Amino acid sequence: MLNSLDLEGRPEDTRVVVAMSGGVDSSATAALLKAEGYDVVGITLQLYDHGAATHRKGACCAGQDIHDARDVAARIGIPHYVLDYESRFRESVIESFAESYAHGETPVPCIECNRSIKFRDLLATARELGARALATGHYVASRRQPDGSRALVCAADADRDQSYFLFATTQDQLADLRFPLGDMTKAQTRELARRFGLSVADKHDSQDICFVPTGRYTDVIERLKPNAMEPGDIVDLAGRVIGRHQGIVNFTIGQRRGLGIAASAPLYVVHLDADTRRVVVGPREALSVRHIRLRDVNWIGDGSLDAAAAAGREIFVKVRSTRPQRAAWLRRAGDDYEVELVDGEEGVSPGQACVFYDAPAGQARVLGGGFIKSAAPLMARPTAGLREALAG
Repeated sequence: MLNSLDLEGRPEDTRVVVAMSGGVDSSATAALLKAEGYDVVGITLQLYDHGAATHRKGACCAGQDIHDARDVAARIGIPHYVLDYESRFRESVIESFAESYAHGETPVPCIECNRSIKFRDLLATARELGARALATGHYVASRRQPDGSRALVCAADADRDQSYFLFATTQDQLADLRFPLGDMTKAQTRELARRFGLSVADKHDSQDICFVPTGRYTDVIERLKPNAMEPGDIVDLAGRVIGRHQGIVNFTIGQRRGLGIAASAPLYVVHLDADTRRVVVGPREALSVRHIRLRDVNWIGDGSLDAAAAAGREIFVKVRSTRPQRAAWLRRAGDDYEVELVDGEEGVSPGQACVFYDAPAGQARVLGGGFIKSAAPLMARPTAGLREALAG
């Protein structure tokens, strides 16, 4: 595994910053690169007021994690720094998270954290420190292309692949980013940590949203966007009121439980209207969509995004991190970009990401992606009530 960073020059002459969260993945990454002879500098980000989070098992980026990262750095003999990124994290991630939910979306804060905090701000800091690369413990791979550029590729361990959360990475950032664990399994990473004698070798993986210490994301939204907790109507596809709710932030597209409605057949959330505070419910078949309109599209495939969309590029997409890739077509749609799913998909929610791949499985290349702006139902003849609901 010598020179796992694929950098020119001798490792001992090459400085690398490792983003150390205090977990086993980033700790093993730092230990591996130190063993390979690189000039490693560990940096841990303090992202929020973590006092309460230290008492919740499974919370990432908390006080214990900072302690663990410092302990690992001392063990392997590298300098370690803790940077206060609280204000920028609050502005870029937490406030954006609350705003998205208030608009009836289902955001993915990890994507925004990677895009604006780690791969923008932290990478800039690494460059200022004279580092040739910023290395992280993400399960994804970086491959050098014939033209010298780098491609983002799914991890060898499909169960651990984190490519969905990194689609917004730019080509310029990829040039200086490295992911040493991309070809390893979690079991191999833990074994590597044990071999280096790291105290975190058997540490539990982080769970949930790191800045939600109680596990109730609605508490964060209520504090920042209290109007998002206003009650409203639950309506069926025909627009008939069949119930009440205590805030649209308590729902997401595809949700079945927690509706509090007695019905002869299962009902699912098919649309959230923030302006009227309506939660629209219907049968499962009403969840199927074929056309997805995107915003903030990022392209890291060959050529340009406009050229690919103009030609109608055949791709494979994920609409949620746990979903398999689906065959689709990428096209231009007015001022936006649109994905047409060949076989449709269920539970597509605005605010989630639609990530592009060049293959349906394996170590596929990530071509980019965008955030879901809206989705058109696959139902051939949606009722007038559904058409009205989807139109807002």
